[in-house]
Amino acid sequence: MFLADSDVAGVSVKIDGERERQRLKEVVNAFRAEFGGGYIVRTAAEGAESGALQADMQFLQRLWSSIRERMKETGGILTLYEDLPLVLRVLRDFIGDNVEKVRIDSRETCQRMLEFADKFVPEMGPRLEHYPGERPIFELYGIEDELQKALGKKVPLKSGGYLIVDQTEAMATIDVNTGAYVGHRNLEETIFKTNLEAAAAIARQLRLRNLGGIIILDFIDMVSEEHRQAVLKALEKHLEKDRAKSHISQVSPLGLVEMTRKRTRESLEQILCEPCPLCDGRGSIKTAETVCYEIFRELLRETRQYSPRQFVVLAAPDVVDAMQDQESTSVAQLEAFIGIPIKFQSEALYTREQYDVVLM
Repeated sequence: MFLADSDVAGVSVKIDGERERQRLKEVVNAFRAEFGGGYIVRTAAEGAESGALQADMQFLQRLWSSIRERMKETGGILTLYEDLPLVLRVLRDFIGDNVEKVRIDSRETCQRMLEFADKFVPEMGPRLEHYPGERPIFELYGIEDELQKALGKKVPLKSGGYLIVDQTEAMATIDVNTGAYVGHRNLEETIFKTNLEAAAAIARQLRLRNLGGIIILDFIDMVSEEHRQAVLKALEKHLEKDRAKSHISQVSPLGLVEMTRKRTRESLEQILCEPCPLCDGRGSIKTAETVCYEIFRELLRETRQYSPRQFVVLAAPDVVDAMQDQESTSVAQLEAFIGIPIKFQSEALYTREQYDVVLM
Protein backbone atom coordinates (compact mmCIF):
# COMPACT_ATOMS: atom_id res chain seq x y z
CA MET A 1 0.00 0.00 0.00
CA PHE A 2 1.40 3.41 -1.05
CA LEU A 3 0.98 6.49 1.17
CA ALA A 4 1.81 9.48 -1.01
CA ASP A 5 1.98 12.12 1.74
CA SER A 6 3.76 10.06 4.37
CA ASP A 7 7.16 8.62 5.17
CA VAL A 8 5.86 5.58 7.10
CA ALA A 9 7.39 2.14 6.54
CA GLY A 10 4.92 -0.26 8.16
CA VAL A 11 4.43 -4.03 8.09
CA SER A 12 1.09 -5.80 8.63
CA VAL A 13 0.68 -7.22 12.15
CA LYS A 14 -0.44 -10.51 10.56
CA ILE A 15 3.18 -11.15 9.52
CA ASP A 16 4.50 -12.74 12.72
CA GLY A 17 8.17 -13.58 12.17
CA GLU A 18 10.42 -10.83 13.53
CA ARG A 19 13.18 -11.66 11.05
CA GLU A 20 10.77 -11.43 8.10
CA ARG A 21 9.29 -8.17 9.41
CA GLN A 22 12.77 -6.68 9.70
CA ARG A 23 13.72 -7.84 6.18
CA LEU A 24 10.58 -6.27 4.69
CA LYS A 25 11.22 -2.98 6.50
CA GLU A 26 14.78 -2.88 5.19
CA VAL A 27 13.58 -3.40 1.60
CA VAL A 28 10.95 -0.67 1.95
CA ASN A 29 13.33 1.80 3.58
CA ALA A 30 15.99 1.23 0.92
CA PHE A 31 13.44 2.08 -1.78
CA ARG A 32 11.95 5.03 0.15
CA ALA A 33 15.38 6.59 0.58
CA GLU A 34 15.64 6.89 -3.21
CA PHE A 35 12.05 7.61 -4.30
CA GLY A 36 10.25 8.87 -1.17
CA GLY A 37 6.67 8.20 -0.03
CA GLY A 38 5.33 5.85 2.61
CA TYR A 39 4.43 2.17 2.36
CA ILE A 40 2.56 -0.46 4.34
CA VAL A 41 3.54 -4.05 3.54
CA ARG A 42 0.48 -6.33 3.39
CA THR A 43 0.44 -10.06 4.19
CA ALA A 44 0.61 -11.03 0.49
CA ALA A 45 4.21 -9.74 0.47
CA GLU A 46 5.40 -12.21 3.10
CA GLY A 47 8.30 -14.21 1.69
CA ALA A 48 8.45 -12.16 -1.54
CA GLU A 49 11.84 -11.39 -3.06
CA SER A 50 13.19 -7.86 -2.71
CA GLY A 51 13.14 -7.36 -6.48
CA ALA A 52 9.44 -8.20 -6.66
CA LEU A 53 8.67 -5.87 -3.75
CA GLN A 54 10.56 -2.99 -5.32
CA ALA A 55 8.81 -3.59 -8.64
CA ASP A 56 5.43 -3.32 -6.88
CA MET A 57 6.51 -0.16 -5.06
CA GLN A 58 7.70 1.41 -8.30
CA PHE A 59 4.41 0.48 -10.00
CA LEU A 60 2.44 2.16 -7.19
CA GLN A 61 4.50 5.33 -7.55
CA ARG A 62 3.89 5.45 -11.31
CA LEU A 63 0.20 4.79 -10.75
CA TRP A 64 -0.05 7.66 -8.27
CA SER A 65 1.71 9.99 -10.75
CA SER A 66 -0.84 8.97 -13.40
CA ILE A 67 -3.75 9.69 -11.04
CA ARG A 68 -2.33 13.11 -10.15
CA GLU A 69 -2.02 13.99 -13.84
CA ARG A 70 -5.68 13.08 -14.42
CA MET A 71 -6.66 15.19 -11.42
CA LYS A 72 -4.97 18.22 -12.98
CA GLU A 73 -6.46 17.64 -16.43
CA THR A 74 -10.11 17.21 -15.43
CA GLY A 75 -12.42 20.05 -14.51
CA GLY A 76 -15.44 18.00 -13.54
CA ILE A 77 -16.56 14.62 -12.20
CA LEU A 78 -14.34 11.84 -13.50
CA THR A 79 -13.27 8.33 -12.47
CA LEU A 80 -9.62 8.74 -11.53
CA TYR A 81 -8.86 5.06 -11.01
CA GLU A 82 -10.59 1.67 -11.18
CA ASP A 83 -9.36 -1.89 -10.90
CA LEU A 84 -7.57 -3.17 -13.98
CA PRO A 85 -9.07 -5.73 -16.39
CA LEU A 86 -7.72 -9.29 -16.29
CA VAL A 87 -5.06 -8.95 -19.01
CA LEU A 88 -3.52 -5.90 -17.33
CA ARG A 89 -3.69 -7.50 -13.88
CA VAL A 90 -1.74 -10.45 -15.28
CA LEU A 91 0.85 -8.06 -16.70
CA ARG A 92 1.08 -6.26 -13.36
CA ASP A 93 1.04 -9.24 -10.97
CA PHE A 94 2.44 -12.31 -12.73
CA ILE A 95 4.89 -11.23 -15.40
CA GLY A 96 8.45 -10.91 -14.08
CA ASP A 97 12.07 -11.24 -15.11
CA ASN A 98 11.65 -15.00 -15.55
CA VAL A 99 9.21 -14.44 -18.46
CA GLU A 100 10.90 -14.22 -21.86
CA LYS A 101 7.90 -13.46 -24.07
CA VAL A 102 4.17 -12.74 -23.81
CA ARG A 103 2.21 -13.49 -26.98
CA ILE A 104 -1.31 -12.03 -27.42
CA ASP A 105 -3.69 -13.19 -30.16
CA SER A 106 -5.78 -9.99 -30.15
CA ARG A 107 -4.23 -6.95 -31.82
CA GLU A 108 -6.45 -4.60 -29.82
CA THR A 109 -5.55 -6.25 -26.50
CA CYS A 110 -1.87 -6.29 -27.44
CA GLN A 111 -1.93 -2.56 -28.15
CA ARG A 112 -3.67 -1.91 -24.84
CA MET A 113 -1.03 -3.94 -22.98
CA LEU A 114 1.78 -2.12 -24.79
CA GLU A 115 0.34 1.26 -23.76
CA PHE A 116 -0.02 0.07 -20.17
CA ALA A 117 3.52 -1.34 -20.11
CA ASP A 118 4.97 1.85 -21.60
CA LYS A 119 3.43 3.87 -18.78
CA PHE A 120 3.78 1.59 -15.74
CA VAL A 121 6.16 -1.33 -16.47
CA PRO A 122 8.40 -0.15 -19.35
CA GLU A 123 10.79 -3.07 -18.90
CA MET A 124 8.00 -5.40 -20.10
CA GLY A 125 7.29 -3.59 -23.39
CA PRO A 126 9.89 -5.41 -25.54
CA ARG A 127 8.58 -8.80 -24.36
CA LEU A 128 5.01 -8.22 -25.58
CA GLU A 129 4.29 -9.64 -29.01
CA HIS A 130 1.19 -9.94 -31.17
CA TYR A 131 0.39 -13.45 -32.45
CA PRO A 132 -1.18 -13.18 -35.94
CA GLY A 133 -1.46 -16.90 -36.73
CA GLU A 134 -4.72 -18.59 -37.76
CA ARG A 135 -4.25 -21.57 -35.45
CA PRO A 136 -5.85 -20.87 -32.02
CA ILE A 137 -3.11 -19.84 -29.61
CA PHE A 138 -4.37 -22.18 -26.86
CA GLU A 139 -4.12 -25.09 -29.27
CA LEU A 140 -0.70 -24.01 -30.53
CA TYR A 141 0.82 -24.16 -27.03
CA GLY A 142 -1.22 -27.08 -25.72
CA ILE A 143 -3.11 -24.95 -23.18
CA GLU A 144 -6.41 -26.75 -23.78
CA ASP A 145 -4.79 -30.11 -22.95
CA GLU A 146 -3.16 -28.66 -19.84
CA LEU A 147 -6.50 -27.25 -18.67
CA GLN A 148 -8.17 -30.63 -19.08
CA LYS A 149 -5.37 -32.32 -17.12
CA ALA A 150 -5.53 -29.67 -14.37
CA LEU A 151 -9.26 -30.29 -13.95
CA GLY A 152 -8.96 -34.07 -13.90
CA LYS A 153 -8.32 -36.25 -10.86
CA LYS A 154 -5.61 -38.42 -12.40
CA VAL A 155 -2.25 -36.89 -13.34
CA PRO A 156 0.09 -39.28 -15.21
CA LEU A 157 3.82 -39.29 -14.49
CA LYS A 158 6.44 -39.96 -17.16
CA SER A 159 7.63 -43.07 -15.33
CA GLY A 160 4.21 -44.72 -15.59
CA GLY A 161 3.09 -43.76 -12.09
CA TYR A 162 0.33 -41.24 -11.43
CA LEU A 163 -1.19 -38.81 -8.93
CA ILE A 164 -4.79 -38.79 -7.74
CA VAL A 165 -5.87 -35.26 -6.76
CA ASP A 166 -9.03 -34.73 -4.70
CA GLN A 167 -10.26 -31.28 -3.67
CA THR A 168 -12.89 -30.77 -0.98
CA GLU A 169 -14.04 -27.76 1.03
CA ALA A 170 -12.01 -28.90 4.04
CA MET A 171 -8.73 -29.83 2.35
CA ALA A 172 -7.03 -31.21 -0.74
CA THR A 173 -5.40 -34.64 -0.90
CA ILE A 174 -2.84 -35.96 -3.39
CA ASP A 175 -2.11 -39.68 -3.56
CA VAL A 176 0.97 -41.06 -5.32
CA ASN A 177 0.87 -44.46 -7.08
CA THR A 178 3.57 -46.41 -8.95
CA GLY A 179 1.18 -47.60 -11.67
CA ALA A 180 2.99 -49.63 -14.33
CA TYR A 181 6.48 -48.48 -13.27
CA VAL A 182 8.47 -51.38 -11.77
CA GLY A 183 12.03 -50.02 -11.91
CA HIS A 184 15.22 -51.85 -12.83
CA ARG A 185 16.70 -52.97 -9.51
CA ASN A 186 14.28 -53.35 -6.63
CA LEU A 187 10.99 -52.12 -5.23
CA GLU A 188 12.59 -49.52 -2.93
CA GLU A 189 14.33 -47.88 -5.91
CA THR A 190 11.05 -47.85 -7.83
CA ILE A 191 9.22 -46.19 -4.95
CA PHE A 192 11.98 -43.63 -4.39
CA LYS A 193 12.17 -42.59 -8.06
CA THR A 194 8.39 -42.39 -8.34
CA ASN A 195 8.16 -40.20 -5.22
CA LEU A 196 10.92 -37.88 -6.52
CA GLU A 197 9.08 -37.46 -9.81
CA ALA A 198 5.82 -36.98 -7.93
CA ALA A 199 7.34 -34.19 -5.81
CA ALA A 200 7.98 -32.11 -8.95
CA ALA A 201 4.54 -32.92 -10.36
CA ILE A 202 2.80 -32.04 -7.06
CA ALA A 203 4.46 -28.61 -6.88
CA ARG A 204 3.36 -27.92 -10.47
CA GLN A 205 -0.21 -29.10 -9.86
CA LEU A 206 -0.51 -26.91 -6.75
CA ARG A 207 0.39 -23.88 -8.86
CA LEU A 208 -1.76 -24.85 -11.86
CA ARG A 209 -4.83 -25.69 -9.80
CA ASN A 210 -4.09 -22.98 -7.22
CA LEU A 211 -4.90 -25.34 -4.35
CA GLY A 212 -4.77 -23.64 -0.95
CA GLY A 213 -5.35 -24.33 2.72
CA ILE A 214 -4.55 -27.75 4.19
CA ILE A 215 -3.06 -30.26 1.74
CA ILE A 216 -2.30 -33.90 2.57
CA LEU A 217 0.29 -35.70 0.42
CA ASP A 218 0.30 -39.48 0.48
CA PHE A 219 3.67 -40.50 -0.96
CA ILE A 220 4.34 -44.20 -1.41
CA ASP A 221 5.78 -45.59 1.86
CA MET A 222 9.59 -45.54 1.95
CA VAL A 223 11.67 -47.69 4.29
CA SER A 224 14.81 -45.55 4.10
CA GLU A 225 14.87 -42.37 6.21
CA GLU A 226 17.43 -40.98 3.76
CA HIS A 227 14.95 -41.43 0.91
CA ARG A 228 12.14 -39.75 2.89
CA GLN A 229 14.29 -36.69 3.60
CA ALA A 230 15.44 -36.54 -0.04
CA VAL A 231 11.82 -36.50 -1.24
CA LEU A 232 10.91 -33.73 1.25
CA LYS A 233 13.90 -31.63 0.14
CA ALA A 234 12.95 -32.15 -3.51
CA LEU A 235 9.41 -30.99 -2.75
CA GLU A 236 10.68 -27.90 -0.92
CA LYS A 237 12.99 -27.06 -3.82
CA HIS A 238 10.21 -27.30 -6.41
CA LEU A 239 7.90 -25.19 -4.24
CA GLU A 240 10.45 -22.35 -4.24
CA LYS A 241 9.10 -21.38 -7.68
CA ASP A 242 5.64 -20.88 -6.19
CA ARG A 243 4.51 -17.30 -5.51
CA ALA A 244 2.16 -18.53 -2.76
CA LYS A 245 3.78 -19.22 0.60
CA SER A 246 3.71 -22.82 1.82
CA HIS A 247 4.79 -24.76 4.90
CA ILE A 248 5.69 -28.46 4.88
CA SER A 249 5.72 -30.76 7.91
CA GLN A 250 7.77 -33.92 8.36
CA VAL A 251 6.47 -37.33 7.32
CA SER A 252 3.83 -38.44 9.85
CA PRO A 253 3.77 -41.91 11.49
CA LEU A 254 1.16 -42.86 8.88
CA GLY A 255 3.50 -41.91 6.06
CA LEU A 256 1.64 -38.70 5.17
CA VAL A 257 3.10 -35.25 4.52
CA GLU A 258 0.95 -32.43 5.83
CA MET A 259 1.42 -29.01 4.28
CA THR A 260 -0.34 -25.68 3.96
CA ARG A 261 -0.36 -23.32 1.01
CA LYS A 262 -1.58 -19.76 1.23
CA ARG A 263 -5.02 -19.38 -0.31
CA THR A 264 -4.76 -16.30 -2.55
CA ARG A 265 -7.90 -16.71 -4.66
CA GLU A 266 -10.32 -19.38 -5.87
CA SER A 267 -8.85 -22.59 -7.24
CA LEU A 268 -8.93 -23.36 -10.97
CA GLU A 269 -11.75 -25.87 -10.41
CA GLN A 270 -13.85 -23.36 -8.50
CA ILE A 271 -13.39 -20.77 -11.24
CA LEU A 272 -14.03 -23.01 -14.26
CA CYS A 273 -16.47 -25.58 -12.85
CA GLU A 274 -19.66 -25.88 -10.83
CA PRO A 275 -21.21 -28.76 -8.83
CA CYS A 276 -22.43 -31.61 -11.02
CA PRO A 277 -26.23 -31.39 -11.44
CA LEU A 278 -26.45 -35.20 -11.59
CA CYS A 279 -24.65 -36.01 -8.34
CA ASP A 280 -24.85 -32.58 -6.61
CA GLY A 281 -21.09 -32.37 -6.43
CA ARG A 282 -20.55 -35.76 -4.75
CA GLY A 283 -18.45 -37.04 -7.62
CA SER A 284 -20.53 -40.22 -8.02
CA ILE A 285 -24.09 -41.24 -8.84
CA LYS A 286 -26.24 -44.14 -7.63
CA THR A 287 -26.35 -47.31 -9.67
CA ALA A 288 -29.48 -48.18 -11.61
CA GLU A 289 -30.08 -51.07 -9.17
CA THR A 290 -29.95 -48.71 -6.18
CA VAL A 291 -32.52 -46.41 -7.80
CA CYS A 292 -34.75 -49.41 -8.55
CA TYR A 293 -34.94 -50.32 -4.87
CA GLU A 294 -35.57 -46.68 -3.92
CA ILE A 295 -38.56 -46.80 -6.28
CA PHE A 296 -39.77 -50.05 -4.70
CA ARG A 297 -39.74 -48.42 -1.25
CA GLU A 298 -41.54 -45.36 -2.60
CA LEU A 299 -44.25 -47.59 -4.11
CA LEU A 300 -44.76 -49.28 -0.74
CA ARG A 301 -45.11 -45.89 0.99
CA GLU A 302 -47.61 -44.66 -1.60
CA THR A 303 -49.63 -47.88 -1.26
CA ARG A 304 -50.04 -47.36 2.50
CA GLN A 305 -51.16 -43.73 2.10
CA TYR A 306 -53.42 -44.00 -0.96
CA SER A 307 -55.54 -46.56 -2.80
CA PRO A 308 -54.55 -46.20 -6.47
CA ARG A 309 -55.81 -48.46 -9.24
CA GLN A 310 -52.41 -48.42 -10.94
CA PHE A 311 -48.89 -47.00 -10.57
CA VAL A 312 -46.95 -45.41 -13.47
CA VAL A 313 -43.24 -44.95 -12.78
CA LEU A 314 -41.39 -42.37 -14.90
CA ALA A 315 -37.62 -42.88 -14.80
CA ALA A 316 -34.38 -42.69 -16.78
CA PRO A 317 -34.00 -45.25 -19.61
CA ASP A 318 -31.32 -47.34 -17.87
CA VAL A 319 -33.44 -47.55 -14.69
CA VAL A 320 -36.51 -48.69 -16.68
CA ASP A 321 -34.35 -51.24 -18.52
CA ALA A 322 -33.12 -52.60 -15.17
CA MET A 323 -36.73 -52.84 -13.88
CA GLN A 324 -37.79 -54.84 -16.93
CA ASP A 325 -34.71 -57.06 -17.03
CA GLN A 326 -32.63 -57.78 -13.89
CA GLU A 327 -35.35 -56.67 -11.46
CA SER A 328 -38.37 -58.08 -13.34
CA THR A 329 -38.84 -60.83 -10.73
CA SER A 330 -38.77 -58.27 -7.91
CA VAL A 331 -41.33 -56.13 -9.77
CA ALA A 332 -43.65 -59.14 -10.18
CA GLN A 333 -43.31 -59.99 -6.47
CA LEU A 334 -44.05 -56.39 -5.46
CA GLU A 335 -47.17 -56.27 -7.71
CA ALA A 336 -48.43 -59.49 -6.12
CA PHE A 337 -47.73 -58.14 -2.61
CA ILE A 338 -49.48 -54.75 -3.01
CA GLY A 339 -52.15 -55.99 -5.44
CA ILE A 340 -51.67 -53.01 -7.78
CA PRO A 341 -50.27 -53.16 -11.34
CA ILE A 342 -47.08 -51.18 -12.03
CA LYS A 343 -46.19 -49.72 -15.43
CA PHE A 344 -42.91 -48.07 -16.41
CA GLN A 345 -42.32 -45.16 -18.77
CA SER A 346 -38.84 -44.25 -20.00
CA GLU A 347 -37.99 -40.52 -19.93
CA ALA A 348 -34.90 -39.64 -21.94
CA LEU A 349 -34.46 -36.27 -20.21
CA TYR A 350 -34.44 -37.73 -16.68
CA THR A 351 -31.12 -38.19 -14.89
CA ARG A 352 -30.53 -41.60 -13.35
CA GLU A 353 -31.47 -40.52 -9.82
CA GLN A 354 -34.60 -38.69 -10.98
CA TYR A 355 -37.96 -40.47 -11.05
CA ASP A 356 -41.66 -39.82 -10.47
CA VAL A 357 -44.38 -42.15 -9.22
CA VAL A 358 -47.80 -41.31 -10.68
CA LEU A 359 -51.01 -42.64 -9.09
CA MET A 360 -53.80 -43.56 -11.51
